[in-house]
Amino acid sequence: MRERQATTTYLKDYQPPNYLIDTTELKFELDDESTLVSSKLTLRRNPDIAQWNNPALVLDGQELELLEVVLDGKTLADSEYSLATETLTIEKLPDQCVLEIQVRIKPIENTALEGLYISDGMHCTQCEAQGFRRLTYYLDRPDVMSRFTTEIVANQSTNPVLPSNGNPVESKALSGVLHSVKWLYPHMIPAYLFALVAGEL
Repeated sequence: MRERQATTTYLKDYQPPNYLIDTTELKFELDDESTLVSSKLTLRRNPDIAQWNNPALVLDGQELELLEVVLDGKTLADSEYSLATETLTIEKLPDQCVLEIQVRIKPIENTALEGLYISDGMHCTQCEAQGFRRLTYYLDRPDVMSRFTTEIVANQSTNPVLPSNGNPVESKALSGVLHSVKWLYPHMIPAYLFALVAGEL
């Protein structure tokens, strides 16, 4: 397991985020070896930043395979964003926009006990303090609050129970052996409070 070096953040170095995330819509298509995570973020410029010079959006991410980035319905080419080891950067966003991102993660290979991993045959998440960035690219910081909607898709025989944050708003059987449950959390929360479990509970 590759250890991540801890960094110290000082209050004197604090900078507010360039953007805020009003709503976060997530879809998890669970599989032990290859889980697809789709996110849809409703973003807006942070009004607390006095001097606005169209700064970049820099999202946190770790151990993610980026599959697609869509901005306001348009799929971005590789040249329209910058991908580094632990960040995804998009320049010159409008004041308000909708950003959709799809990534692939591998829960069975995740031994960091952060993000999504397998424990006793169940899919589990641990997002505190900075584990959400192992689920998808995001502003993974406690001063960014959002309202979360989460859809979980999984094999019904091996994952009959699919809890997440909030209240269940939809449950349905899909084709084959799959089923899904959608959850809505009505209050604004930071990403580190996100939770998901799937299995025989």
